Amino acid sequence: MKARSFFFFFLLSGFCSLVYQIVWLRLAMASFGVTTPMVSIVLSVFMAGLALGSWGAGLLTRGVTDVGKIIRYYALAEFLIGISALAVPRGLSWGRHFLAMGAWGSLGHYLGAGLLVAFILLPYTTCMGATFPLGMAALRKTADSNRSFSYLYLANVIGATLGTLISAFFLIEILGFRGTLVFSALLNFLLAFLALFLSRHPSPASNQEDSKSNLPSSPRILLMLFVTGLASMGLEVVWTRKFTPYIGTEVYAFAIILAIYLAATFLGSTLYRQRTASKSGSSLFLWSLAGLSALLSLLATDPRLPVGVGFGPAVLRVVLGVMPFSAILGFLTPMLVDEWSAGDGERAGKAYAVNVLGCILGPLLAGFLFLPLVGERWSLLLLALPFYLFALAFKPKRLSLVLAALAPVLLLFGTWDFEDVFIRKVIRRDYTATAIAAGQGLKKSLLINGVGITKLTTITKMMAHLPLAILPYPPRNGLVICFGMGTCFRSMLSWGIPTTAVELVPSVPGLFGYFFEDGPGLLRSPLSRVVIDDGRRFLERSEEKFDVITLDPPPPVPAAGSSLLYSKELYEVAKKRLQPEGILQQWIPDGEPAAVASFCRALGESFPYLRIFRSCEGWGLHCIASMSPLQDLPASRLARRLPAGAKRDLLEWAPQASPEGLFESVLVKEVDVEQILAMRPHAPALRDDRPVNEYFFLRGQLANITML
Repeated sequence: MKARSFFFFFLLSGFCSLVYQIVWLRLAMASFGVTTPMVSIVLSVFMAGLALGSWGAGLLTRGVTDVGKIIRYYALAEFLIGISALAVPRGLSWGRHFLAMGAWGSLGHYLGAGLLVAFILLPYTTCMGATFPLGMAALRKTADSNRSFSYLYLANVIGATLGTLISAFFLIEILGFRGTLVFSALLNFLLAFLALFLSRHPSPASNQEDSKSNLPSSPRILLMLFVTGLASMGLEVVWTRKFTPYIGTEVYAFAIILAIYLAATFLGSTLYRQRTASKSGSSLFLWSLAGLSALLSLLATDPRLPVGVGFGPAVLRVVLGVMPFSAILGFLTPMLVDEWSAGDGERAGKAYAVNVLGCILGPLLAGFLFLPLVGERWSLLLLALPFYLFALAFKPKRLSLVLAALAPVLLLFGTWDFEDVFIRKVIRRDYTATAIAAGQGLKKSLLINGVGITKLTTITKMMAHLPLAILPYPPRNGLVICFGMGTCFRSMLSWGIPTTAVELVPSVPGLFGYFFEDGPGLLRSPLSRVVIDDGRRFLERSEEKFDVITLDPPPPVPAAGSSLLYSKELYEVAKKRLQPEGILQQWIPDGEPAAVASFCRALGESFPYLRIFRSCEGWGLHCIASMSPLQDLPASRLARRLPAGAKRDLLEWAPQASPEGLFESVLVKEVDVEQILAMRPHAPALRDDRPVNEYFFLRGQLANITML
């Protein structure tokens, strides 16, 4: 088995690993909640498996001289990884039904979910981690390479980059999540078969001695590896917050960020591989440069940076802020592992495991401690600081020390953050997001991680008043999924009924008073309840039934994860929480025709009765769905059903109008469901496995070709 065979194997293996990570994360979010803690749990379990497998396989290869046997171990690992395509989706589905502990957002829930995710994912991520030391052991015995880790690391990074782009832009849109997993599994089975075949005719073992007497034993190398892993993953969390205002929330935007990160890692690894010396040669300059590059996102996200607006300039910002640090880490990580292991699989497994342990801790520290307590700017400094401390170990001269410290000081105090463009604002940070309330009067708006979520508009009032007025009996309670500015929640409370609101971002309800003077008082009302949780998880766990449920998913329509609040699986859960004649109001902003048709088809297949109205402002759709016939009442009858408090609420921003006139402005814009479906007759009903609104690249390209 030649070295180029190993390169091919690890390129495909890296491709599959990134595909699994992306799809598993999404399936876990659908099962246990679309929350940042769940994302951290899944990523931590993924990295923990890599560490465990790397360490365990290193021990497994100790003293094994049969190259064919090592390659057969590798084949077994790839085969077991392929089995995950069938096992993990079923395991996560089983886990969702099994988990029934802990209050909303409680430690008990996350502990239970974490244990389940670990039980489901760890066997397969451990196999992924095992591939590196197994490959190194075989390569060392056949190719006599002291830098085998960096060789395989380079192949793995190329594959990971391709896996990120191809899955996001092609596979998931064509095959869905589960189909994409099956495709990756076939590649794993192919690798297992080829490895098993080649194990029967391995290359002759080299004459290299496996002596470890001259290998370095300084713990400083392991400490450096731990810090590089911690900083790289921690910075990814902070970068997400910093760049979201510019790149948006689409899956393609994040795929491009990850691809830039991996491409830069590939560049750094390639530069390292091209070096003639095998020693590290680490220096004050290299570690200081790493610390400085970790802070470059401060400059890249400065709103005053003259790069223009749009997706292209946003990518330029990412290149400036992410690529230098990622390239340096791509150089440092394989360099340190090679220096520690000198090609020995067992020692490389230990070194890689230490690096991955840092990768586990990094996002947890950044997400749960640094960002909520000190914000993005100082989180970057805390993550960059260890690199400067390592630089000090090289005993720099006073002048070089001053120069090394000057640049980060200039970046910290000479740049702006995105929120600095707002004159009047209130900022709240937590482990989930940065929430910004900005503006004055009727120009107030809410931004989450720099993305505009909602504004003061009568549309959000109508999300409550329209279904409550259509209800065939006086409402007794209501549920609002997605609190936002609290407008819909406030309107539902104006009916004098117990109202529950579910909000994903803990800081958002605390901004209620910024938008409405009576907000704090309403939160203290015995009729109001605000739950911090994922909307679907709340519906699955709640035993309460509601007369009206309003769904107002956060914009934009293609936002990553948004489809979970439009899918047939969600509606199946929501129907169980509705009273027999209850009404679900689904808000659909204007979007791509195929996505809108997919949303409406999912509603139509889930509810036997569905009416759709364009909003009073002429954009977006109010979808009114029920399991019972919906009354066709004139605007005058709907207006008479409003309690006095609800009438005042509805006219708050339109004092010259009348309740009847506002209802009429909606009723006259009723849209025939079949007309919407006819726009895109082949658009499938949106399901969790086929998020039509999020993955649209090929569909868009086909539309462009058709137009030409």
